[in-house]
Amino acid sequence: MSRCRIKPRTGTSFIIKKGQYLKVTDPEGQQVSDMLAYNAADKREYISSGRSFDYASRIFLTTGDVLYSNRSRQLMTIVNDEVGRHDFTLTPCSKDTFRIIYGDKQPHHGCQGNLERALARHEIEPDNIPCAFNIFMNVDVNGRTGEIKVLPPLSEAGQSVTFRAEMDLIVALTACSAGQSNNFTYKPIDYEVLNTLTVEN
Repeated sequence: MSRCRIKPRTGTSFIIKKGQYLKVTDPEGQQVSDMLAYNAADKREYISSGRSFDYASRIFLTTGDVLYSNRSRQLMTIVNDEVGRHDFTLTPCSKDTFRIIYGDKQPHHGCQGNLERALARHEIEPDNIPCAFNIFMNVDVNGRTGEIKVLPPLSEAGQSVTFRAEMDLIVALTACSAGQSNNFTYKPIDYEVLNTLTVEN
């Protein structure tokens, strides 16, 4: 498929087949994309940060690492990562995020709302939305105190990360709605599904 664009503060969903590649690009720089993945044949199986951390023995995942399901099966493999820093600890931003953290009186529905809308056509309910793999999100963790800080993404314009599907998947992506995550600007996210992966020299 040709490259598609997710407009700022919106989301989408689609099917990707086993062996296909998903390339997610930050076209303008410093923009996060929340990603979810579900087994297309059984939507009760979905992406799991805890399982993925357990088997990688670290929380910052990059090229060569596998994103596992809640059933400890491989969903996706990161095959090319031009940025090297993503988050898999924080939940999708939501109305409550903006109400509690930002103090908004009329909060945006956030990535949670965009994921709910995008996944509704696959009959995936809001309570079945887990912690997302937050592509390009830069979360610093203090190894001594455990304190976390959301910093501007390290992604520059045109940089990307590519995943290989290890089973048929339902995938949802957003162009994240949280100011703190995106250095307080809202930009688009590009993606494409590829049958083969071309390695550029």
